Amino acid sequence: MANAKKQSSSNGGSIFSGIVIVLCIFIGFLIWKFVMGDGSNFEGGTNEGHPLPGNYLAMVYKGGPIVPVLMGLLLMVVVFSIERFMVISKAAGKGNLDTFMNNVQGSIKSGDIDSAIAACDKQQGSVANAIKAALVKYQEVKKEGLNSEEASETIHKEIEEATSLEMPMLEKNLTILSTLVSLGTLAGLLGTVTGMIKAFGALATAGTPDQALLANGISEALINTATGISTSALAIITYNLFTSKIDTLTYSIDEAGSTIVNTYRKFRGAARN
Repeated sequence: MANAKKQSSSNGGSIFSGIVIVLCIFIGFLIWKFVMGDGSNFEGGTNEGHPLPGNYLAMVYKGGPIVPVLMGLLLMVVVFSIERFMVISKAAGKGNLDTFMNNVQGSIKSGDIDSAIAACDKQQGSVANAIKAALVKYQEVKKEGLNSEEASETIHKEIEEATSLEMPMLEKNLTILSTLVSLGTLAGLLGTVTGMIKAFGALATAGTPDQALLANGISEALINTATGISTSALAIITYNLFTSKIDTLTYSIDEAGSTIVNTYRKFRGAARN
């Protein structure tokens, strides 16, 4: 049942990711063609002319056919960052995570497991669900009277199983963000190289050196590098931010699990005395 749920979720996520990638590239093309390539941005009212002085939209348009791809990559970073933010925020639960953890650990240490479970029900989210599963298992092993080592192994196993069901969705699409870190820069460099080839090719066929034409071509080509680096920088920031948040959530679950195990050991020690 759990495997079927994970597989269904994985298939749905893959379809979503594929649709987003295609849509971002398509929207990037529309922006490049109809917004940046609008005739009002160029001399003579047509995108065949030179960009108007200070018109950056026209300058980016002149970067060539790699620009729609770069725009699509930038949109992907934005869309997947928003999607990951929403998922991770939901996993943390409704209330403040630090406050929730302090309340739960206080209840566990005092032996009030029912209050801790009630706090998990109120908090909701992946972290609360995993901790609740461990608390329910704690009550079961307490009734069975298992020794400390058996109880510790049982509780840790329950936490691992609950985490394997709750947490994988948090890392979904992070692979795409990490790929965009490199892809943005590479696509920008590719656009620059092709632009430079075109600029020098046009200069060679002109017969006589034209410094203004060469400078204009190089400027347009370097726009691709600037766009690619911007995309990569944003992807790096969001990827590291979300990775840090996921590590915090995982640590919270592990910390709660250790508290539960230690509480059971104290209970067993008191029972023997």
